[in-house]
Amino acid sequence: MQCKDSCDLHKTACCVKQILDLQPNFKAQHSLFQEVIEAAGHLCIVLPKFHCELNFIEFFWGTIKKYLHDNCDYTFTTLKENLPKAMASIQLSTIQKWEHHMICWMEAYRSGLGAKDAQMKVKEFSLKHHTSYRRIPEALVHQFDS
Repeated sequence: MQCKDSCDLHKTACCVKQILDLQPNFKAQHSLFQEVIEAAGHLCIVLPKFHCELNFIEFFWGTIKKYLHDNCDYTFTTLKENLPKAMASIQLSTIQKWEHHMICWMEAYRSGLGAKDAQMKVKEFSLKHHTSYRRIPEALVHQFDS
């Protein structure tokens, strides 16, 4: 059984997901990722509601898939040859930018903003405030004056 639009939180037999969500042993179960991290003796901080769109590794995999698509002759041999090239084509600085971008999104959501307001906040943060690479922005000059 599956819901058409959304689950009725007051029903106990709405859909399979809702039935599982209500089971105490299902609620108490940690993810395999969290169990492995904690078994190794590390503290694992897991966000209670984590969505894949807030995971910067998705940008990494998407870029790899695009590289493989652009360099594809539809043979498994070529795929095996191109996968290491695709992974090597992404620079660490690019991955760090994706991570920073996702942190901005998470901070916007943590502050209680909805999707549209969060998007505006992230866009506002990422806008460049200087127009030339040959001059120092006014705000930065004033910081050094004081």
